[in-house]
Amino acid sequence: MLHEANADFTPGRERVADAAVTVPVIDIAPFAHGDPAARRTVVAAVKHACEHVGFFVITGHGVPAEKIKAVFAESRAFFARPVDEKMRIKRPGPGISRGYNSLAGQSLGLTMGQKAPPDLMESLGFGPLETDNDPYWTENFGPVHAHPNLWPEDGPQLRRAVSDYWRVMEALSAQLMRIFALALDLDEDFFVRRSKRHVTNMRINYYPAQERPPEAGQLRAGAHSDYGAFTILKGENAPGGLQVLCRGGDWADVPLIEEGFIINIGDLLMRWTNDKWVSTIHRVVNPPEEVRRHVDRMSIAYFFVPDHDVEVRCLESCMDTKNPPRYPPTTAGAHWRGKILAARQMSAKAG
Repeated sequence: MLHEANADFTPGRERVADAAVTVPVIDIAPFAHGDPAARRTVVAAVKHACEHVGFFVITGHGVPAEKIKAVFAESRAFFARPVDEKMRIKRPGPGISRGYNSLAGQSLGLTMGQKAPPDLMESLGFGPLETDNDPYWTENFGPVHAHPNLWPEDGPQLRRAVSDYWRVMEALSAQLMRIFALALDLDEDFFVRRSKRHVTNMRINYYPAQERPPEAGQLRAGAHSDYGAFTILKGENAPGGLQVLCRGGDWADVPLIEEGFIINIGDLLMRWTNDKWVSTIHRVVNPPEEVRRHVDRMSIAYFFVPDHDVEVRCLESCMDTKNPPRYPPTTAGAHWRGKILAARQMSAKAG
């Protein structure tokens, strides 16, 4: 019989950045092309950001600009379609992160155990591009993570753009995993070896212009922390953006740099590091009242999750006699499944 690990829906600890938070901008090019000293400098900067902020912006990543432009253009064309056309590839079920999720179809704030109205966004979700008949994908919970991607029948350009972007994000993820491993005093390939058949989810978020005022407490995306190991986010520079929660309850804007990607640590890495690294609560706010009827925005989030059967237990470098393991072992897949069901099933109950 299969059993899911308990999801941490109502954390008893703060998931916030340091009080005087400044989200750092880190050029990671020296890690790939620099000498050992330059590589160590990158690792040290990332380590500090992961321990104190949970967010940082990377430049020097080498992702071709044309891949980014293509996926944004094709995604915008999809969201501009009539609702009935988009619903032809609607999400198949609460635990399946594939296909189209309609406006106000989930509430991210519910994953924090708080009552929250539906989020003012639409989304389009994708998972691994290639699976096979191996039991890893076909047995137990494998089919949840191997669910086929859903594509518009008349949209080959979207499929090509999303697939190309996915592959460059895979390469960037591998580079980040090596940096993370060294920052945790692990073998450089520690996370890479555990991610050969990763079950990452990519979500294209569309925040439409708001024709009428939001409900009380309603945001483009409610306060939440991400579920996976880490997230690579690319957003448009438009009003109504991303903020992180600081100690004391203040919110700080995350800088949007045209050539950069926003990276944030997710709940899985926070758990893996015994809370040494911070999975910071964040949200996407509404645009100002004077422009809300005219301003839309889009972002693409690549939620990296290692192999779904990988055991996640406290790393040796993150515990000692004064700081024993805070969580029981789980798997990467069980952790993610619990979180995604919280956002969607709890949202359905609230509705």
